[in-house]
Amino acid sequence: MLASSLLVTAHMLVWHTYTGAEQRALEQAAASYSRRHPEVTVEPIAIPYGSFADKLQAAIPRGHGPDAFIYAHDLVGQWAAERLIQPLSAQPAVAACVPALWPKTVEPLLLRAPNASPDARPILYGVPLAFKSLALFYRTDLLRTPPSDTAALFAMAADRSRSPETTTPPYPLAYESGSFFYHAVWLHGLGGAVISPQSGRPTLDTPAQAAALRFVQRLQAQQVIPEDMSASLVARFFNEGHAASVISGPWFVGDIAAGVPYSVAPLPRVSETGLFAAPFTTVEAGFVSATAQKPSEAAAFLADLATGEAALLRLRTGRQAVTERAAWQDKAAIDDPILQAFFVQLPSLTPTPSHPGMRAFWEPGQQALRQALRGNEPVAALQAGQHLLDVYLAPALPAAAPMPYLLVVGLLLLGGAALLVARSRRMALWPQIVRNRSAYGYLAPSVLVLAMLGLFPLGMGAGLSLFSPLPDGSLRFVGLANYRDVLLCRPGGCLAPLSFYFTLLVTVLWTALNVAGHVILGVTLALLLRAPLLRLRGLYRMLLILPWAVPSYITALLWKGMFHRQFGTLNAILSSLGIPPVAWFSRFSTALFANITTNVWLGFPFMMVVALGHLAAIPADLEESAALDGASAWQRIRYIVLPWLGPAMLPSVLLGAVWTFNMFNVVFLVSGGEPDGQTEILISQAYRWAFSRGHQIGYAATYAVLIFLLLLLQTTLLRRASGADADDQAP
Repeated sequence: MLASSLLVTAHMLVWHTYTGAEQRALEQAAASYSRRHPEVTVEPIAIPYGSFADKLQAAIPRGHGPDAFIYAHDLVGQWAAERLIQPLSAQPAVAACVPALWPKTVEPLLLRAPNASPDARPILYGVPLAFKSLALFYRTDLLRTPPSDTAALFAMAADRSRSPETTTPPYPLAYESGSFFYHAVWLHGLGGAVISPQSGRPTLDTPAQAAALRFVQRLQAQQVIPEDMSASLVARFFNEGHAASVISGPWFVGDIAAGVPYSVAPLPRVSETGLFAAPFTTVEAGFVSATAQKPSEAAAFLADLATGEAALLRLRTGRQAVTERAAWQDKAAIDDPILQAFFVQLPSLTPTPSHPGMRAFWEPGQQALRQALRGNEPVAALQAGQHLLDVYLAPALPAAAPMPYLLVVGLLLLGGAALLVARSRRMALWPQIVRNRSAYGYLAPSVLVLAMLGLFPLGMGAGLSLFSPLPDGSLRFVGLANYRDVLLCRPGGCLAPLSFYFTLLVTVLWTALNVAGHVILGVTLALLLRAPLLRLRGLYRMLLILPWAVPSYITALLWKGMFHRQFGTLNAILSSLGIPPVAWFSRFSTALFANITTNVWLGFPFMMVVALGHLAAIPADLEESAALDGASAWQRIRYIVLPWLGPAMLPSVLLGAVWTFNMFNVVFLVSGGEPDGQTEILISQAYRWAFSRGHQIGYAATYAVLIFLLLLLQTTLLRRASGADADDQAP
């Protein structure tokens, strides 16, 4: 035992996002490698997919994190620029295994150095392990054979439209039509591409992009596909037989209900071009961290994982579409119809671009796509999307000299210290502090914790607002340039949905209407519940508090489903009344109404509970005396209840206004900013700048500072109004 432990010279941490069978296959492969190489122990660690990239970017620059990790290839360009990963071209084990892999899966991991000559060989930054893409899942009880081309899909839709309403066949096809990731199958099938050959960067306003949008408009108009589909609806349509086929990836297998007969086929050809509808392909690759202690050992493990017995293990146990060519001759691959469907598509697959600009591409791309699906002209939609993309991909702001800012900050600190000393002398604070030093000692830990949790993050955010990120992940000091661009509406106009002032107006409108709805509905219900003759008041109170008890994100998702254009409860009610269904998220007014309705439902119980408490404090003899004097019920409410209740409710109104001003969940989950970002509020706009617009951290921090200042101003004004009203109107 002692001798074997002395052989261990390297302990490698390998991060991954696998679950289920894929995780078991990786763990078995790692254990097998450790047995065959006793000098190395490999420890796979599962990390949640949603936080994986952020954890890497936080850990590796600080010397922490894994020795190697497995992730999609999409961010390889960004990681290479930020020097989070090591080049592997010179690693002997990797060079030896590459010829055994499918070239299509190796290409996305080859990058050229920024200043390299055209003749220079690209550098390999990862070892491809598996590939995942979209395919056609079809129900064998509805389709004898899968459609071979798009003409067959349109023919099926024509038969569907001619069928009697009582026997309408299923839709020929269903997929998440509002997602550009799925839409790309038609773009590639029509000969287009996301990366422009001319500029070498993501581009939207091209003829091929316009042709793809017109094509998907035809699919929707001729009922080849249903409108406004989400992932859950796609699975429901397929399981219930409302869709004969769907476009999805291998993850869809887990959504198919037991007993549903299905098979998988390659995507059909686009009849206009004869090309296959080619999906984006994700190559899952192994990368060596820039801080790996034993990079050669880490590279050797990844090479072993990509080939030989480890590849067969991942194929058989994890059912992965592995990148080793020889593994596809195995009986398990030949007999697996799902794997074979993905294998047949391999020649036509298009790797998801690893260009760093893709981080900012998806939001403008999906905005243009959704505009087209709402019936807008494709060219105009693409031009609007291209404008946003150009804004998001704008070069970093020019550097500013930090010395003037440091001098100003130093002078402010000196001035503040001088004022503090002068005030302490005037008020004789120091003798009081000395006299009560034991009390201050008890308070010191709490003050320190509050400073760390409140003041320190606030200071960090304010500091980040003075910087702009560079392509390599570093930050450049730009001074107040971010504030200048945000407050002076550069680029774009001040009334554009992307601008700070438009979003501020929407946020103020959102806050005012919500707080008004909370107060009116809450106080009204409280007045009804205090009626002395009302029976079962306790039961009603419990039921009315339930919306407040349910987590907000669950409520938001439920209301989003009720506002669905085709299958929502609200449109079903409207249809039963003879009113045409409403596309709630296609117009600003209806989308804002959907958001406000959801948030009022979430917030009125709080105001109701507060109002009930204050109503109980009103002396009963006041209302009894008024009733004896002949005052009606409305007069008693108007002249006694409301004047008493108003000042008492103001602190709750203040708190509700602050909550609503930053109510991120509802806006993000219900409307998602639709249409075209018009219903974003300031906090969700800051989130977009930070995470979906090229990681513009400086802009996001600027928004955060401005939000803090606005909330500080709002709180100060409302507190003063509350104090004045309380003094003037207290009974």
